[in-house]
Amino acid sequence: MSTDTHRHGFLGERAEPAAALLALATWTGGLFAPTAATSTALYAAAYAFGGFFTLREALGSIRRGRFQVDFLMLVAAAGAAAIGRWEEGAVLLVLFSLGHALEGYAMGRARRSIEALGALAPRTALRLRSGAATEVPVTELAVGDRVAVRPHTRIPADGFVAAGTGSVDQSPITGESVPADKEPVADPAAALALPGAVAAESRVFAGTVNGAGSLELVVTRLAADTTLSRVVRMVQEAEERKSPTQRFTDRFQKIFVPSVLALVAALLLYGQLTGEPFTDTFYRAMAVLVAASPCVLAIATPAAVLSAVGRAARGGVLVKGGAPLEEFGRLHTVAFDKTGTLTEGRPKLTDILPAEGACRDELLRTAVAVQRLSDHPLAQAVVRDAPQHLDGDGPHGPLPEARDVRALVGRGVAGRIGGTEVHIGSLAGFDAAGTPVPPAMRARAEELAAAGRTTMAVRYGERHLGLLGLMDTPRPGAAAAVARLRALGVTRTVMLSGDDQRVADSVAAQVGIDEARGGLLPEDKAGAVARLRASGRTAMIGDGVNDAPAMAGATVGVAMGAAGSAVALETADIALMSDDLDRLPFITGLSRRASRVIRQNLWLSLGIVAVLVPATVLGLGIGPAVLVHEGSTLLVVGNALRLLRHPDPR
Repeated sequence: MSTDTHRHGFLGERAEPAAALLALATWTGGLFAPTAATSTALYAAAYAFGGFFTLREALGSIRRGRFQVDFLMLVAAAGAAAIGRWEEGAVLLVLFSLGHALEGYAMGRARRSIEALGALAPRTALRLRSGAATEVPVTELAVGDRVAVRPHTRIPADGFVAAGTGSVDQSPITGESVPADKEPVADPAAALALPGAVAAESRVFAGTVNGAGSLELVVTRLAADTTLSRVVRMVQEAEERKSPTQRFTDRFQKIFVPSVLALVAALLLYGQLTGEPFTDTFYRAMAVLVAASPCVLAIATPAAVLSAVGRAARGGVLVKGGAPLEEFGRLHTVAFDKTGTLTEGRPKLTDILPAEGACRDELLRTAVAVQRLSDHPLAQAVVRDAPQHLDGDGPHGPLPEARDVRALVGRGVAGRIGGTEVHIGSLAGFDAAGTPVPPAMRARAEELAAAGRTTMAVRYGERHLGLLGLMDTPRPGAAAAVARLRALGVTRTVMLSGDDQRVADSVAAQVGIDEARGGLLPEDKAGAVARLRASGRTAMIGDGVNDAPAMAGATVGVAMGAAGSAVALETADIALMSDDLDRLPFITGLSRRASRVIRQNLWLSLGIVAVLVPATVLGLGIGPAVLVHEGSTLLVVGNALRLLRHPDPR
């Protein structure tokens, strides 16, 4: 059965006059004895209004080589008319149309919860040019434009704060319950050059609500590419992506509908062989058509998926269709990345250990020169914290300029300073590159690792300049989120980290993770996830970029902090728009409940068919059959709509 909103609206318009005509035919028959032609004309009109759109849909399906529910209903109604049961046929079509209209209204509620997201972004913005503010459509905003945002108004575009401070309600995008404090970036030009590196304290999204302060923003995304636009588009696309249960019901219907037609033919033949009056046999066969219609089965899963996807989107979680929704609801193993997922992702620079022959300032300046052009969290921490450890310009003058900066997957970052190659990364990365650090540095790195530090070595040309130690602390809500996952039925939690095993063990113990595996390169994480998946359904929770191979290999890949990240939104099966780990128990609970609702709807729809078919074979009429049929359809949709009210555990 189609669930197109326009179709349901049209059916509703047709059902009302059809019902009126049916009532008129019945009423006139009760008051006086109308001619047969009058009654037939009124019932025929009810047929026309009740079956017009259904007929058009059925003919379209037949041309595509498919026999769907509408076809069975039309055959039953035509058969009733053929044997003079016009009233029964009119009842069938009217109730079928009314059922569709009511179903459309209910399904429309689920769709409106999704469409409401698209209405969050304002249509105009106050663009600042030459000190003057001009109201323009948001579609005219260009990257780099300055925009003024007044207090208590919605933010018109993705960007960063260039002036002003205040708090922003980001719940429409991230699901966060508390407004986020915002402050201006230190260097707007640098932030515009690398918008992905802008800190969360300065980043804003279209559709969110400014607080009591006035802000000036710099636009970083066009209106069609904002985080809100992407989310709305992907949620709408998710409705078309079928879940395993939907694929099963599609396959079932392809076999079931022809089987029903064969059963009807067998009943007709049986009636002829037993000498039963043809009208009785034919009427019973038409009643079987109604009873066996898999209308409820067709709507059972889409209704639940649509409701759950809409509820998740309102809670700051993007679910890309029924498949990840169902799979996530059946998971028992969850693997986590460490940095930026279980931890803050904002490590602090705690240790500066120059190598023999190098000095503290040279080590720091070289590291900052290269890493200020990187968006890796460890690099950002060094750049952020290094100034407090530097002595002004120092004996080596201003910071050198780095060029040709590039990420070395799994090994760190490299660049050139004055023609000399610089490599910054883990000890394993240097070993893999064939330039291992000296034994003395390795020993000191072991001491840092034993203390729970993440270490990076710095090499300038042929010289090892020393070590930097950083510490990343667990997120405040990480332990509580892991405990709630366990309460929801997750039996195994694993942390996968590129850090030293001792660092991984320390963080795992603090947040309650069952297993910790450290020292992993991206391909190692992908291999670990593949092994976990071999023993059962496994989710991989990461940042959607560095952990993409592992996420792709998991049953379901989940990206943390996906707001503003096009890569995370595109690569993940499920995207948590904020960095708030409590969104993970929320979507776990919602997915598990959605799986239960899908199973309930599936068994109910199959049970209705299993009861109605024998009942109609034994003599139940078309009227009662269609009442049960359409009533069960509404029951299934109503059960699915309960997912829209799924509670947020915060």
